[in-house]
Amino acid sequence: MSSEKPIKKSFVQGPITANFIGNSIAKHQSKTSIGAHNIFLGQVRADEIDGKIVTAIEYSAYEEMAEQSFHQIREAAFEKYNLTCLHIYHSLGLVKAGEICLFVFVSATKRKLVYEALEYLVEEIKEKVAIFGKELFEDDSYQWKTNN
Repeated sequence: MSSEKPIKKSFVQGPITANFIGNSIAKHQSKTSIGAHNIFLGQVRADEIDGKIVTAIEYSAYEEMAEQSFHQIREAAFEKYNLTCLHIYHSLGLVKAGEICLFVFVSATKRKLVYEALEYLVEEIKEKVAIFGKELFEDDSYQWKTNN
């Protein structure tokens, strides 16, 4: 029998809502060994690029490959940091400027761990997960986003 955890689903269709985020946090109130939580919320910016304003990003991914990457990143973070919980959610589909597209939530017994782990996780996600963003402009044109 394998002790490997099943691959957790990380994608959310459309924007990640405040209700979703709040419910995720509330579910941890019964875990009384946790002393600290930290969250990262990635929001779509209304950047101006070549005189045009980004109104939304349409996210797509090779889902199976991306889920495997999320799983590997999670496992590495659990090995590197003494975390109690770790959740990663990323949007697929249309997310308008001002809406949340990435939600990373970490918990541990001590606050220093959650700060270090969260920075590590966000950088790993940006570098290693096959998610593609099509930046949509107000004039109905688009360009493919580069991660930065």
